[in-house]
Parts: sequence; C-alpha cells; structure tokens
Amino acid sequence: MLKGKTAVVTGGTRGIGFSIAKKYLENGANVAITGSRQETVEKALAQLTEYKERVMGVWPDLCSPEETAAAFASVRERFGSFDILANNAGISSRTSLYEYTLDEFSKILDINLKAVFVCSQAAARLMKEQGGGVIINASSMVGEYGQPSGCGYPATKFAVNGLTKSLARELAKDHIRVNAVAPGVTKTDMVAALPREMVERISAGIPLGRPGEPEDVANAYLYLASDMASYVTGIVLRVDGAAMT
Repeated sequence: MLKGKTAVVTGGTRGIGFSIAKKYLENGANVAITGSRQETVEKALAQLTEYKERVMGVWPDLCSPEETAAAFASVRERFGSFDILANNAGISSRTSLYEYTLDEFSKILDINLKAVFVCSQAAARLMKEQGGGVIINASSMVGEYGQPSGCGYPATKFAVNGLTKSLARELAKDHIRVNAVAPGVTKTDMVAALPREMVERISAGIPLGRPGEPEDVANAYLYLASDMASYVTGIVLRVDGAAMT
C-alpha cells in the first residue's frame, strides 16, 4: 500500500509508534523512526533488521525547528522523498490540578503540541517542494471527552484536533492531506502499568469488550497514509471500540 513512499514516525521506538513503523515497512515504505535518545532508537532498529535497507533512525529535539528540519532533510537525502509524517510522539499525565506544576504542564504542551507544530511545518515545507504528502497526528478519545485528572494531556489533544483541521484546510492547495487518529484505551506500556482491576473496569465500558491493540491503531495510520484515503483530509478518526459513544 505504501511501496516507494518514505515515512517518518515520531516516537517510533515503542508502543503504537513502533507498530506504525513496522506496519509501514511491511507495506513497502521506507521509514525513519525518531526517539528522544540515540540508544532507544538503536534498540528499536535492532528489532527491524529484516528491513535494514529501508529503515533508519534520527533523534532530534522535536521542539527545535533547526534540529527537526535537518533530521527530516537527512531522511529525504537517504530515501529520495518525504511523503508521510506520523506525528506520534507524546507523553501523558494523571496529576491532579491541585498538584499540577507549571513545569509539568509545559512539558506536556511541548511534546504533545509544540512538537506536532514544529514537525508539521518542517514536513510540509519538504512536501510542498515535491508536490504533496500526508501528515497524520496523534489525538486521543480524551481529546473529545476530557479526563478526570491530568488536564494537560486532553488539553493538548483538543488542540491537536484543531491544528489538524486547520492545517487540512490550509495545506490542501499544496496537495498535503492532514488527519488525526484518536485511539481509545490501547495496550501500551502506559496501560500495562495500570492495576489489572482498573484495566478490567475500563474494558467493561468498551462496547467491543476489549482494549485496543497497537496494531489496531497502526492499521488506521496505514489507511490514512495510503492512496485509499486520497480524498480524506481534516478528520479525526476514532479507534476506540465505540468507547463513550
């Protein structure tokens, strides 16, 4: 579905991001994964040796326009194009408003929102030069419903939804599609750290009766990156088993 395309997956070293990267590779794409540290990127690459000719890693500060632009340019230099950006990198928080520090709130904003802006800008500049591309942002079901603590996380996801819809309208003239994927409860390291009884309680409220798998989310990223979604832009695609519907 993506043969000959080149994709960058931010936060691609584990969890949903790693599943997206692997799904893209399985479907013929060249892939660059980003991570916060060189060692985590290299550890992820070691799990993808069967694709070694089509995968690389970079570790820029995603909040730095200069570092990000340089890293993205190196991806295009190696593979010859820059077609897909999966803005997956993100962090969460469950801190109560009464204990929330400004530093913690700022960190959430930086990784979940500022980095999405910086990466989207750098990618869009390259995509415009070559005549088009696809940007897919990481939203969340809490970007629609909110959550009872850790208000910084849903605040960033509401903002990502707005950024997605706005960029879709702005960049359409340059043949750049912009969408977002909003997962529900998914079996990531974050969920694995929760008490079993909490996961069971959460799962009981999902009509499909189970948490999502990282591959469920990766499939949505594959669809939106592919030509099958060539007339789809400006949407926030929920992948949540109808949770809270």
